[in-house]
Amino acid sequence: MHNVCWSLLVSMCCLLTVGSHGSCEEGVTLDGVYNVRSFGAKADGNTDDTASIQKACDEAAKQGGVVYIPAGRYLVKGSIKVPPGVHIKGSAAAPQYSEPLVGSVILAVGGRDDENAPALFEMGSSCSVSGVVIYYPEQKVSDIRPYPWTFHLQGFDNTVENVTLVNSYNGIKVGPEPNVRHRIRSVYGCTLRRGIFVDACTDIGRIDNVQLHGHWWWAKEVGGDAEIVNKFMIDNLEAFVFGRTDWEYVTNTFVFPTKIGYKFIQTPSGACNGQFCGIGSDWSQRCIVVEQIQPMGLLITNAQLVAFAGEDPVSVVIEKTCTGSVRLVNCAFWGPSVQNVVSHGGGYLSLSDCYLSSGRQGNTKPLVEADGGKLQVRGCTFATTEPSIALRKGLKHAIITENNGAKGVSIVDEIGDSAIIANNEPPQ
Repeated sequence: MHNVCWSLLVSMCCLLTVGSHGSCEEGVTLDGVYNVRSFGAKADGNTDDTASIQKACDEAAKQGGVVYIPAGRYLVKGSIKVPPGVHIKGSAAAPQYSEPLVGSVILAVGGRDDENAPALFEMGSSCSVSGVVIYYPEQKVSDIRPYPWTFHLQGFDNTVENVTLVNSYNGIKVGPEPNVRHRIRSVYGCTLRRGIFVDACTDIGRIDNVQLHGHWWWAKEVGGDAEIVNKFMIDNLEAFVFGRTDWEYVTNTFVFPTKIGYKFIQTPSGACNGQFCGIGSDWSQRCIVVEQIQPMGLLITNAQLVAFAGEDPVSVVIEKTCTGSVRLVNCAFWGPSVQNVVSHGGGYLSLSDCYLSSGRQGNTKPLVEADGGKLQVRGCTFATTEPSIALRKGLKHAIITENNGAKGVSIVDEIGDSAIIANNEPPQ
């Protein structure tokens, strides 16, 4: 409702000048809104509008306010710093497809070949960017090159919302500077190397309704090519990467295709704990890779995990370095992957009420395999005929109960008395 109301408001004031000193042609005045056109932005796709947008932001920062970017094409050769209390708003009330390329379109060209250059939008505390489309016109499918992050967030309470990313090399980075309560909502588009990276967040960040998909750079109008873009993403993209973040809430997110869908790492700031609900990773080499997490770990529910890219697709891999707890509840695995879950970690792994399958021709590897830590598999369905579970030497303890399958539940048990196996459908 907020975005709809805002769109109606700005449509009434499309030619606003600064603050309370100007009015649009219809005679409507709106205090606290700073139209970038009033600061010299041309929106012609050829003139560098970086300085004009920054001037509007700096003026709005004096008391706090909205910087309005009307529909048009704004060439930005540099980086825009969004001060505290400033909210950049484009014309879009929701993400949109890249063909036709319309709305408040930012043509970003700065930082080519330098991933460490300033982001297109450098965002501090208490600011937001919404309603814009980001397109890198000098990025070509025939010669994909590194670019810096499109958004870089640090500080307290910042938001990226209703944004479309056509072909960002690196999408949204939170941290590694200290930060709390980031909100990333309704962001759709194609990212090539990294989608969203979060680190050094010490108070509940939220990521909701995000879809990363090659589709946005398939369109001919933006020089896209589905085959080339998909291959690059499969070979390179790490879609959602989490370092230190405390109580991260991730809901309704998806990536297609990708090298790694969700990756959890140790950084100098620490590791992640959080809840991940309704997440998806499709046409993946790895849907989830866990290198390290906090002891209380990950609560993953209602995930759809589809691995069939590359030579050895596996949906979930828990590395030896992981010492925390991973809980997967009501998740569906299909592919055809080589394996669904492989755990080498020294912590806890639990699968409950999950659907596991492969169907990969000639595959004889177990769908679930563990050789470290402790394992629980309860109430799951093994829907294809590969071996169901392998309890390998090195696994400290396992509880395998109340599972069924296409041909019952077959279990390779190498840990003997350290396993509790009961009430499973017998193998056929």
